Amino acid sequence: MKVILQEDVKALGKKGQVVEVKDGYARNFLFPKNLAVEATAGNLKEIERQQKIKDQEKQQELEAAQKLAKKLDNLEVALQVKSGDNGKLFGAVTSKDIAESIEKAMKLKIDKRKIELKENIKTLGTYPVNIKLHPEVTVEIKVKVEAS
Repeated sequence: MKVILQEDVKALGKKGQVVEVKDGYARNFLFPKNLAVEATAGNLKEIERQQKIKDQEKQQELEAAQKLAKKLDNLEVALQVKSGDNGKLFGAVTSKDIAESIEKAMKLKIDKRKIELKENIKTLGTYPVNIKLHPEVTVEIKVKVEAS
């Protein structure tokens, strides 16, 4: 019997997949727990329609990320921080600080978790910082850390 999985089922498949299972397994386990539905023509069309909608949403997210990347491309953000001798900072510059400075400079809200810092910045200088806007879109900005 062919069924369409409604949820991920271990050792069987992922949500939305059409798989072949034994009749008893489908009727006694998958159907009662709403893990699958029978693969009828109507159900297959519905799954196909849902997949098209998901693909369109993913495409829109990608396009929005690319537009944002164009705005952020070659951006240089300056941060004024307190520092001691030899250019060492009191504390560190974190991804949260960078996100706040981008919001002030560009009026764009960037999630601090999307800013990729290998480690917190602890000295004065200019640093390249990657922002991962989408799994396929990453933009590099420069963060200039200056003494206040």
